[in-house]
Amino acid sequence: MLSQSSAKFLEDLLMTCGPSGFEFEQAKVYRDYLRQFTPHVSTDVLGNTIARLNPDAPFQFMLCGHYDEIGFQIVHIMDSGLLSFRAVGGIDVFTTPGAEVEILTAKGHLSGVIGRKPIHLQTPDDRKTAPKLEDMWIDIGASSKEDAAKLVEVGDPVAFKRNFKMFSETCVHSKSLDDKIGAFVIAEAFRELSARDLKVGVACVGSVQEEVGLRGATPSAFGVHPNAAIAVDVGFATDVPGIKPELLGDIKMGGGAELQRNADNNPPLLARMLKIAAQFNIPYQMTTGHRATGGTDTAAIQLSRSGVATNLISIPNRYMHTPAELCDLRDVEAAIRLIVETIASLQGNETFIPGID
Repeated sequence: MLSQSSAKFLEDLLMTCGPSGFEFEQAKVYRDYLRQFTPHVSTDVLGNTIARLNPDAPFQFMLCGHYDEIGFQIVHIMDSGLLSFRAVGGIDVFTTPGAEVEILTAKGHLSGVIGRKPIHLQTPDDRKTAPKLEDMWIDIGASSKEDAAKLVEVGDPVAFKRNFKMFSETCVHSKSLDDKIGAFVIAEAFRELSARDLKVGVACVGSVQEEVGLRGATPSAFGVHPNAAIAVDVGFATDVPGIKPELLGDIKMGGGAELQRNADNNPPLLARMLKIAAQFNIPYQMTTGHRATGGTDTAAIQLSRSGVATNLISIPNRYMHTPAELCDLRDVEAAIRLIVETIASLQGNETFIPGID
């Protein structure tokens, strides 16, 4: 299982708050950790953290995992001291009423709770329809607009309350496993690769603003200019009621890292990864993904400059985009091993051109 230092890094990363566009806390944790393994660590103007090994090597391999999270933003302070807000990223509105949140103010974190009309006072029609964020508010216990304005400002970002817990030896619970668990995977792979004799360069990118349109991966990939790349994100575990494996594949938490065959995944690179998985007995689960293309940083990296050979590794996840996500560290460790051994196998002369390699 994870070493003590790796386990601490995972907890520190998951206990940060930073919706898309406001990833300051996780960026600092990420920078501080990666600086143990390379002097080449930087943060670009968007907030992407980029750590590099062999930065002058002709062949560059990019690893990417986004560390932004879904959240909210304060829109208006009401006369009553309650706060109206909007979503940042894809919010499951059914999980928001009653949720505890943290407002990231200039003076520090401020606790609040998302309020809604009690079910006792809802009409029968109210109970039949999905709740809307515009009918909710954030309550910080202020008694007036003046009192609230002393504590918060319009535009302050809001995150679900930080949480981290191990439900078992391998099952991890947190509000933002999507996709801090992916950012953790590539950082750990980078750590292991820093001790290897590599023939290629490696860029480890903790990316920002994925949840609002893959925005961080686009400029970071342009700057790194990789020959090939692996992005790590969460994927849908289908081992719960109501999700049909015949539509999304048979994906279980603890069954291994999820690989995909679709337009985002370069066939020669995928073939190499499958060969490595067989050689080192690394468990994996194959799927087509829930769409033919898009939805993760893989798609943005793939189309950078003149094109990049990309593959996506997904960590099976339950309850995605809620404050109570679950992942399994066995899948995390499989993903780390697969990345490390794939990159360590490269000679630096690979092209990954489909139909030729």
